[in-house]
Amino acid sequence: MEVPNTMWGFRSSSTLANIFLLLLVAMIFSVSHVSASKQFKNETDRLALLEFKKQIYDDPLGVLNSWNHSQHHCQWEGVTCSTRHQRVIALTLRHKHFSGIISPHVGNLSFMRLIHLEENQFHGEIPQEFGRLLRLRVLNLSNNALGGKIPANLSYCSELINICLQRNKLEGKIPIDQLSSLKKLERLFLFVNNLTGEIPSSIGNLSSLTTLGLAFNNLEGNLPMEMGLLKRFAGLGAAENNLSGIIPASIFNSSAITVISVAGNSFHGSLPTNIGLTLPNLKLLAVAENKFSGNLLTSITNASGLEELDLSSNKFAGQLPTNLGDLTQLNFLSLSDNLFGNNSTGDLDFIASLTNCNNLRILSLSANKLGGNVPKIMANLSNQLTELFVGANQLSGTIPQGFGNFVNLMKLGLELNSFSGIIPRDFGKLPNLQGLRLDHNDLSGQIVSTLCNNTNLFYLDLSFNQFEGGNIFDNVLMNCQNLQYLDISQNNFTGIISPHFLETHSSLIAMVLSENSFTGSLPPEVGKLVHLVNFSVSHNQLAGAIPISLADCSELENLYMEANFFQGTIPPNLASWKSIQKLDLSSNNLTGPIPRELEKLQYLRIGVPSLPSD
Repeated sequence: MEVPNTMWGFRSSSTLANIFLLLLVAMIFSVSHVSASKQFKNETDRLALLEFKKQIYDDPLGVLNSWNHSQHHCQWEGVTCSTRHQRVIALTLRHKHFSGIISPHVGNLSFMRLIHLEENQFHGEIPQEFGRLLRLRVLNLSNNALGGKIPANLSYCSELINICLQRNKLEGKIPIDQLSSLKKLERLFLFVNNLTGEIPSSIGNLSSLTTLGLAFNNLEGNLPMEMGLLKRFAGLGAAENNLSGIIPASIFNSSAITVISVAGNSFHGSLPTNIGLTLPNLKLLAVAENKFSGNLLTSITNASGLEELDLSSNKFAGQLPTNLGDLTQLNFLSLSDNLFGNNSTGDLDFIASLTNCNNLRILSLSANKLGGNVPKIMANLSNQLTELFVGANQLSGTIPQGFGNFVNLMKLGLELNSFSGIIPRDFGKLPNLQGLRLDHNDLSGQIVSTLCNNTNLFYLDLSFNQFEGGNIFDNVLMNCQNLQYLDISQNNFTGIISPHFLETHSSLIAMVLSENSFTGSLPPEVGKLVHLVNFSVSHNQLAGAIPISLADCSELENLYMEANFFQGTIPPNLASWKSIQKLDLSSNNLTGPIPRELEKLQYLRIGVPSLPSD
């Protein structure tokens, strides 16, 4: 009898050898099977990518030239594979100028984690097959031309953290009821689309949501109260929709909030009295173009990190907090088009505190009820200012010296007040000034010759004042080489319209000289203003013939020459105008018939009312 091998439990060494042989064969078969399976799966990824390539009909940068059989698909541009299994985990093809549709075969890339196809020209719809990408974490299809609805079955992609579909042409309702199952979703960006419907209350189920971008859509209804229950919620962007009602108090009580942007809706109510206490981390508050009312209370200054505050175009009223400058991080402050102030001398007392805001770049106080004089301390505001607007108030007195300190200023609006005196000489020290409005005041004297030292000035409105002086074109305006809009109407200017000025300022689009005392003729160089759209010399003392070169102003839409001493006939070649809509030559000394050629002016709405006709 054989003695058994108690160690291995086998009866003989030959049996043991046979067993080892069988195990070896099994192992070889298993390895071969796994290798074949892996190869099959890799082939699935490769074929899916090739199908993606097929649907792109324009690849101007030649990005997909590398997508061929000469190298493994994991080496193709924009493709990232996992190290271990060589499965596609990321598709990164942003800003490649592709045109085409997104192939549904992308849904076969089952290991996909990141899709970045933003800033291309993809059209068509988002494939429903994306719902099969169960490992997907980031889906970024922003800045394309995608249409259709947002696929509700994205709800199956339970690992999603970011959904970025902004700046497309998506329509329909937001499938929040389905997407609310995405417990890891942090950022949902859908702004600049054509989405409709309401924001469902189920949005409160997105427990990880930090940022919601819905601006520039056609959404309606109220903001759900449940949004305030999102403990990590930090940013709401819902501007330019059709939303209404009040902003739920629960949102103002969420201390994590850093951004509230709801401008351009129909919200009403008032801001909470303790807003700065409940939102201590607030960095941006933009509620412009709504129907809010009430006062701006001093508690706002407790949000010490606030950088942008935009309350414009509402019905806010009362005095502005004199400690507003405690918001030392402010770089944008717009309070325009409200009812702030009481037409009193203390209305601008808060300006002194704003001198603490060293980063302030834009300050807009226009269209309120602010009264009194502009305090001299305004000249101590941040030299980082690029835009300053105080127009359409009830301010008076002289414009103080010191504005020349704002060396970065590009736009300055002081219009529609009751300022008197002269333009401060240091206005000529603004090297970056592009737009200046001083119209509708009681300013007088001559224009400082240095006003146009800045060659960047393209918008200048001095109308409806008491300015005077002759030869303003050659003495002052000649250096404004890039002027596009010039309005000096309703003043006391004299002299001639300089031919040299007209010859060297062909960039002018609007030139309004009416209600002055200009004399001489309208020079033929006016034909050099080939971009001119609006031209008015009415109510002056101009004489001579209407220059035939006016016909060269082919973009002219509005021409006012009434109440002068023009004589002679109307040039028939004016019929070459293609865009003329308003033409007034009345109250002159013109003779002869109205040229029949003018009947060709198909857009003409105002004719030549006082001309005799043969």
